[in-house]
Amino acid sequence: MKDNIVKEKSYAFALRVNNSQFFAFVKKEFLYIFRDTWTMIILLLLPILMVVLFGFGISTEIKNTHVAVFDPSRDMATRTIVNRLSESEYFIVDKYLNDISEVESVLKNGDYGMVVVFSENFNENMNRGTAAVQLIADGSDPNTASQLSNFATAIINQWRMEDGALKMTGENNSQFSILNSQLKLLYNPTMKGAYNTVPGVLGLVLMLICTMMTSISIAREKEMGTMEVLLVSPVKPFTIILSKTVPYFVLSLVNLATVLSLAVFVLGVPIVGSFWLLIGLSLLFIFLCLCLGVLISIVAPSQIVAMLVSAVVMMLPTMMLSGLMFPVENLPLVLRWIAQVIPAKWFIEAARDVMIKGAGISAITTELLVLCGEAVLFLVVSMKRFKIRLG
Repeated sequence: MKDNIVKEKSYAFALRVNNSQFFAFVKKEFLYIFRDTWTMIILLLLPILMVVLFGFGISTEIKNTHVAVFDPSRDMATRTIVNRLSESEYFIVDKYLNDISEVESVLKNGDYGMVVVFSENFNENMNRGTAAVQLIADGSDPNTASQLSNFATAIINQWRMEDGALKMTGENNSQFSILNSQLKLLYNPTMKGAYNTVPGVLGLVLMLICTMMTSISIAREKEMGTMEVLLVSPVKPFTIILSKTVPYFVLSLVNLATVLSLAVFVLGVPIVGSFWLLIGLSLLFIFLCLCLGVLISIVAPSQIVAMLVSAVVMMLPTMMLSGLMFPVENLPLVLRWIAQVIPAKWFIEAARDVMIKGAGISAITTELLVLCGEAVLFLVVSMKRFKIRLG
């Protein structure tokens, strides 16, 4: 009985010691961050500048956009227009809708950037001036939606001019056909650029804070030689790593709140979908980035190497290949393959769907699974590569 009491007291004492050591390490890391002015600027001011600058300064170009068609008449005129769209470098027409109610669900899934809707009896109504074609684009990316509508309108107008010229030279010398073209933008009717860039900047900010700063923090201890002292202490290696990542997790939460507040109240970007789903998605991405930062810090021998690896291997691909600045569909095939392994690419797509389109968890299941898989992979590899004794 006495032995059990002694063991329980020993366990409680060891637990209190471990907790006090853990919080001491966390406090030490916070103090180091607050003492360094440039670190504070990077952590707290740079995200604000990025949101403001990227929110107003990024534009994109589109090619090979998948287009769906709702064509109740299926006549010669509509088939010709669809063929003209398919022959261009901008559109890939690969789906016909059976009902007009399918339009929103097709765009909401994110597989199609535009839907072309023809009126009934299109060919017959051309000569009467009552035929109409409606272009319904995904306005969550206003620049892409604008370009899509402009390209499609130009192609349709070109066909209308050629068709009218042929009719003018015909035997009946009929009047030039009249076609009413309409444009409708879903999710972003005012075509604000911030709707597209804010989710991307959110991913870039979280990647910057979590991955780069975490990797530098742990690599700094290795470079200064203090990591060896910590590893020979009674503190477990997992506790050391966890204490190093907690401050950046907390600061990432601050940045997450800052970016979302700026998006909603300054840039006017709404959160149409579930707020808590967006928060959960962001927390998953933060955890993934922390695991990646730990992995880089374990591999990198110094702060400079950790910074270069974070910047070159992660930051530049995040900016160029994640869909933040340029549509992934425009990239060469090899770069599109590389883009599939970039975590920010999946986070940005999911964040746009939740924030702008109001998508639920079922619409971003693929993105969530990919992010979870990469987080587990980085964590497992980090734990296996971490060694008690530094070589």
